[in-house]
Amino acid sequence: MFARSLYIFIIGVLMAACSQQQPKTEPQTAARCLEDAEAALANDSIRQGETLLRKTIKMAEASEDWHTYYIAYQRLARALSQGNPEEALRLMKKSLAIYEQHPDDERNYVILLDFAGTYAAQVAFTTEGSYDEALDFIRRAYDIAEKKQMTDLMCQTLTSLANIAWAREDYRQALDYAHRAESAATNDLKPGALQVLARSYLSLNMLDSAETVYRQIEPGNDVHLAYIVQSNLAKIALRRMGATQVEDSIAEAFGQIEGFYYKALEQKDQYYQETLRQEMENQQLEYRSKMYGRTLLIVIIASVVILLTVVLALRYRIRMLRQQRAYEQSKLENELLVQEQEKRRLQQEAEHQKTLLHQSNEVVAFLQDFILERTEVLKKLNQSDDSLIYLSPHEWSEIERTLNAIDGNRFAKIREQHPTMQEDDIRLCILTRLGLSNRTIGNIYCITVSAVQHRKLKLKKDVFGESNPDITLEQILNRKDVIGKK
Repeated sequence: MFARSLYIFIIGVLMAACSQQQPKTEPQTAARCLEDAEAALANDSIRQGETLLRKTIKMAEASEDWHTYYIAYQRLARALSQGNPEEALRLMKKSLAIYEQHPDDERNYVILLDFAGTYAAQVAFTTEGSYDEALDFIRRAYDIAEKKQMTDLMCQTLTSLANIAWAREDYRQALDYAHRAESAATNDLKPGALQVLARSYLSLNMLDSAETVYRQIEPGNDVHLAYIVQSNLAKIALRRMGATQVEDSIAEAFGQIEGFYYKALEQKDQYYQETLRQEMENQQLEYRSKMYGRTLLIVIIASVVILLTVVLALRYRIRMLRQQRAYEQSKLENELLVQEQEKRRLQQEAEHQKTLLHQSNEVVAFLQDFILERTEVLKKLNQSDDSLIYLSPHEWSEIERTLNAIDGNRFAKIREQHPTMQEDDIRLCILTRLGLSNRTIGNIYCITVSAVQHRKLKLKKDVFGESNPDITLEQILNRKDVIGKK
């Protein structure tokens, strides 16, 4: 039995050590995969982000995580919007269809509609098609945002409407939408609203207004926005000078710079992919090193455990043989001792039973004679009306003798243990022991029921030393050890 327990222990140690070899990884969910995709996109790793987003879509559909499902489609459409607006529009329509089947936060619905309208406008601009579909999406988004008083989304949708009007060369309409967007813009949306406003002024050849708005834009760390501001300020300066040819050359130069910018983003993506691959290889090498070290540790532990098992098994066998001999010897001695003790116990029990029987017979005989002679006193105490009850000293003495006779001289012992008790306290204990109600006791003492309760509580604490409020004086007097308390 002991050896089996040791084998089980060894197997448990080996299994625990082996389980530590596996890296602890949390099960990947669609939401977690979406977070990884957004982190990759934030680092300009477009290809890695697209791969993770497509994986997120499959996981979300399988797990019926509809929120992550339509958000992943929206993120993927945004990632593809620069190079493939047609595919981005198709993905946004898919995202909208999922949302409409499984409605979620209405803010997200407005955002989806605005993105869909933006991509539809891009498609219309590149194909020189109609902007009706784009306007339908964005107007629906604006109506919901205005109804729900979503100020930031009102600004965003008005900015989108201004961009579409500008693309349709309706510069006055674009200027109106841009003014409304700028008035409702929050701090983070203000640069976008000012940008479309300035562009509308520039298209209307209102150079002073356009320059004023462009100079209000604060690009901060946004390099692309700084490029847009500076390039347009340069165009305004050249247009004032009438240098149209130079303006075209500057625009071409800025276009080349923008190409360099996107080329730099692509190189950054490649660098990110290479860095990620190198980190994964380093993690694999580190994992293998840890695995080899743990394997060696397991072999050492197993060897030590096996050696300890052999030693403990031998010691256990020797100890069991010694215990068996000692047990057989003590068993014989115990049997003789038990027989002797049983014989003595039987003799003592027989003598005790004789004594109890003799005492019981004497008490029963005395009580029968005593109670028959004094039944009138008990009747007097047990009367049920509210009339006052008077007991003479002789009657009090008879009641106490009666109780001492039937209760093992309880009150005689109480008097002995508590010699300072007043006679009224002794009598209150006697009446309580008889089981009389507080009303009857009050009739005897000519006091109220509450006064009786107060005297009992005081007697319980001062004489018998009982402070537990859940224990009554009746319970104290019924206990066999009451005479031992002071």
